[in-house]
Amino acid sequence: MKVLRIDASIKPQGSISLQLTDDIIAKLGATDVVTRKAADVPAIDCAWLGAVFTPEENRSAEQQEIAAFSDTLIDEIKTADVVVIGVPVYNFNIAAGLKNWIDQIVRAGVTFQYTETGPQGLLQNKRTILAFSSDGTAAGSDIDFAQRYMLHILGFVGITDVTTVTAQQMAFDKDSALKFAADQISSLAA
Repeated sequence: MKVLRIDASIKPQGSISLQLTDDIIAKLGATDVVTRKAADVPAIDCAWLGAVFTPEENRSAEQQEIAAFSDTLIDEIKTADVVVIGVPVYNFNIAAGLKNWIDQIVRAGVTFQYTETGPQGLLQNKRTILAFSSDGTAAGSDIDFAQRYMLHILGFVGITDVTTVTAQQMAFDKDSALKFAADQISSLAA
């Protein structure tokens, strides 16, 4: 089983989302794990747009380098059997680095396409597990823009087999939140 692990926490130590992803990967028994630190993924910009929308044979050397990085990220998700994404909630939403990773992999004609009936995701049959952690935000609540966004954007690229492990509202009862997450992880199928 090949696992792609996306770490989005900005904390170098003591991150709950990092601990949850560790525990999830251990439960899966995965030994072939590719780890991508979202904080190291650059934001898209005008140069990125120019690179990915220029036909490969017409790209400058700089455009080839820019597009190659995005292609690498896409290849990582395409070749993974399972994707495990740490989703720490910051100010009701996902971390900026995670958004950068998403922007790099959501590409027309590569991970989704436009059809007469609307967009169609091209990343089919990908099992994904979100490791959701928050101090005050309840997963699925009206103020949870992180989980809703992740489910929407993953579905947009065709990933619909998504399980969320939650350690939520830890500021109120950390022990109960962590136990709830541990129980969810123990019930995951390998």
